[in-house]
Amino acid sequence: MKPNLILGLSGGVDSAVSAALLREHYDVTCVFLDIGLGGGEAAAALADSLSLPFRTMDIRDKLEHFVCADFQREYLAGRTPLPCARCNPLVKFPALLEAAEALGAQYVATGHYARTAAGPGGRTLLRKGMPANDQSYMLARLTQTILHRTVFPLGPYEKTQVRAMAAELGLSVAEKPDSMEICFIPDGDYAAWLDRRGETPPPGDFIDKDGKVLGRHRGYHHYTIGQGRGLGVSGPHRYYVAAIDPVHNTVTLSDGSDLMARTVLCARPNWISADGLAEPLAVTVRLRHSRTETPATILPLAGERVEVRLEEPARAPTPGQLAVFYDGDVVVGSAWIERSAAAWS
Repeated sequence: MKPNLILGLSGGVDSAVSAALLREHYDVTCVFLDIGLGGGEAAAALADSLSLPFRTMDIRDKLEHFVCADFQREYLAGRTPLPCARCNPLVKFPALLEAAEALGAQYVATGHYARTAAGPGGRTLLRKGMPANDQSYMLARLTQTILHRTVFPLGPYEKTQVRAMAAELGLSVAEKPDSMEICFIPDGDYAAWLDRRGETPPPGDFIDKDGKVLGRHRGYHHYTIGQGRGLGVSGPHRYYVAAIDPVHNTVTLSDGSDLMARTVLCARPNWISADGLAEPLAVTVRLRHSRTETPATILPLAGERVEVRLEEPARAPTPGQLAVFYDGDVVVGSAWIERSAAAWS
């Protein structure tokens, strides 16, 4: 008898091919996580084409509580949030596990490009997917409770292979474009989304590091650290956002020379490959959702904080983003970026 498994089916090519792969080894039930923006009918039709049972779960309230409200708070605090990294451990995977409990399933699965493996002491390791598509960064807040029961069928594959499999299977989504935006802001205009929710900051001053007014900003929620486009300020050099001050409603601009950092302070770590960090550890670190990894040493600090000492300076580590620590292809853990120290020459 095959073990039962709940698959999060979005209606895209990744989850569709995941369903086709998983049904060879599991009794799969497809679950569409409804956020109120449609897509359920297409997902249901896809499940039907694969002859798999289908359910819908309404997750709008939990998405609002854990992700949307936090997204707003972070921007109003002058930080740049990372909603997918919060949604996965707080909304998406808990919803799939809730469905698993209701339907008596042992496992859950998604179409993420990542892998799991057995680790020491009964731990489940999170490992990178194939380099071209690796999504381990966005999964680095998952807990052992979640990872123990999660299957990532696309871990061994690249996206080109997945699209080829979809075409071979005759799936209608084989050429469906990837969704590149935040799911609850499908048009990609996060500032307009924040404005519609209200309480966004008014226009204020662009200033330099000495407090000199350089121009007017549209509201500091339109900007992020390191941004160099769309500022509308001219001067003797190109300007970049160096700091955001919600208290004084100012955005500090610089020539970018102060954006490089060698030390990054992080908080609220989530350890995956071990129980915690007791002593300095050599790792590589990603400071944003990209393929760039920098050799570093991470050190434990009091108050559930981590200091990241980079071997080479990194540009604009951004408060609100995630630092993910790796040992080869294994995710050691992650922590939220609070602030950084400039790499003075």
